[in-house]
Amino acid sequence: MLRSLFAGISGLRTHQTMLDVTGNNIANVNTVGFKSSAAQFQDSLSQLVQNSTGPRNDAGGSNPAQVGLGVQLAGIRTNFTTGAPQPTGVPTDLMIAGDGFFMVRAGGETLYTRNGGFSFDAAGRLTTVDGALVQGWTAQDGVITAGQAVGDITLPVGAVVPAVATTGATASGNLPSDAAVGDQLVRDIQVYSADGTASTLRLTFERTGTGWDVSHEGGTPTSLAFVNGVQAGPSSLTTTTGITVDLSAITGYADISSVALTGQDGRQAGTLSSYALTEDGSLMGTFSNGDTQVLARISLAGFTNPGGLEKAGSSQFRPTANSGQATIGQAGDEGLGGIISGVLEMSNVDLSQEFTNLIVAQRGFQANARIITTSDEVLQELTNLKR
Repeated sequence: MLRSLFAGISGLRTHQTMLDVTGNNIANVNTVGFKSSAAQFQDSLSQLVQNSTGPRNDAGGSNPAQVGLGVQLAGIRTNFTTGAPQPTGVPTDLMIAGDGFFMVRAGGETLYTRNGGFSFDAAGRLTTVDGALVQGWTAQDGVITAGQAVGDITLPVGAVVPAVATTGATASGNLPSDAAVGDQLVRDIQVYSADGTASTLRLTFERTGTGWDVSHEGGTPTSLAFVNGVQAGPSSLTTTTGITVDLSAITGYADISSVALTGQDGRQAGTLSSYALTEDGSLMGTFSNGDTQVLARISLAGFTNPGGLEKAGSSQFRPTANSGQATIGQAGDEGLGGIISGVLEMSNVDLSQEFTNLIVAQRGFQANARIITTSDEVLQELTNLKR
């Protein structure tokens, strides 16, 4: 049989594969996190018809004469360029602004994806659309320990943050230097015991001949002296309940009476009331007492050769021998990128390029089919030599 006949058949096969790859790209033009692929061809073995010869004194050298035996598929390369961002406004929709991958656990296997369309299930676990569990680190008392193992991310619905006893408070503002001796200013602030019981801390500021005395009921007063409105030195007051009040920010200019107790470090117990995802992948919880804590942090993974990853369906990938092992880190680490909340990464399929590839594949298929019909006509002429 003619070599061209089999070369044409190989061309049909490879261009059919190119059509399959292009068709799959177009079908996934709106698939979140999808990465397009491209078929690459290479020639098959070539049959040597005449060997090459080296140059001689009386004649020049000759090149080898070879006849190709067709085409074959060299590989299908995945394009990992970042797709366009699509704002959704959903806080659990995440996009990686970089080269990292989200880690998910499905069927006991850890897979990797760029599809950040997540949500919480009935058990409070962060999952993908198809139920794979998003991986990361869970905080203990608002702290994520370095080096801890990754695991499922769970929103602790009904979590309670414990009460904290007040140990310090701050005062600021101005005490009027032109006040009459004996004038008093009383300022209050709410403070808390170790079990969260609220009480009122009351300080009395009394004008003296040399400045102001600050006192707490039953305690020893602290004297404040001012030079041109500025305290002569830092000062504080310790109450009978053990709370240290920082008074160093108080000034003593004329005509302004704005002194106040501006803050304290205690709090009541609180329950989780809302959450948000930050750019470093942290799940931040806001509690009813106003406290904010890290609940968990989403982990990201990077690969030396992302092109070596194997597509596992559902816009997920699994590592192979040529992708290298996953390097696990968090958003912001070098090479992984940051996380954008409320945005999804769309498919990186370029429709104009894919339709062009369709035309190229179609014409290539037609040309190779013409090789087969032409070879068939040649064979027909040969068979017609014997009548």
